[in-house]
Amino acid sequence: MSTDRRTLLADTAITVLADTGIRGLTHRAVDRAADLPAGTTSAYYRTRQALLTALVRRLVALDQAELERLGELLPVPRSSAELAAGIGELIRVRLTGEGRRRTLARYACAVESVHDPALREILLPRENRARRSVCDFLAAQGVADAEERTVWLLLCVDGLVFDRLVNGGGVREAEIAGLVAAALR
Repeated sequence: MSTDRRTLLADTAITVLADTGIRGLTHRAVDRAADLPAGTTSAYYRTRQALLTALVRRLVALDQAELERLGELLPVPRSSAELAAGIGELIRVRLTGEGRRRTLARYACAVESVHDPALREILLPRENRARRSVCDFLAAQGVADAEERTVWLLLCVDGLVFDRLVNGGGVREAEIAGLVAAALR
């Protein structure tokens, strides 16, 4: 079975999930969205669970690649303003275009993972260059519990992204600066 076809189906499943919600994620919906003959998705992913697992694995791979790229583009910040700017870029990516779709799909999968420990395991936060940059910056600023503060800060950012997806609106620089300042306290 072709890896490229599997990737296409997983990518299309992410789009279907983001556009229609968890109930709209069906083999047929993925076939239609990918413009493939009926039955193609079920030939590669026999069950809905297999399709959802493939979707989540692909989502995590795309997110990790994005965070690695951001970490390369935005090395360890030298100031809280640089950290806030980097976080602002992450938020912008998560709220626009394909990033928005992946974010919507990620939250749908997170809710689904409450009842599915295997999905929850795949979705666990992972180490990446962007996360390491935040932690290194906090440690360089003398924050004693830099690892814990990094997790706290990124959870706050995640909550801010979730709020803006659900309620609309943009994120103000002052909001991000406030989160960074709180992490440094």
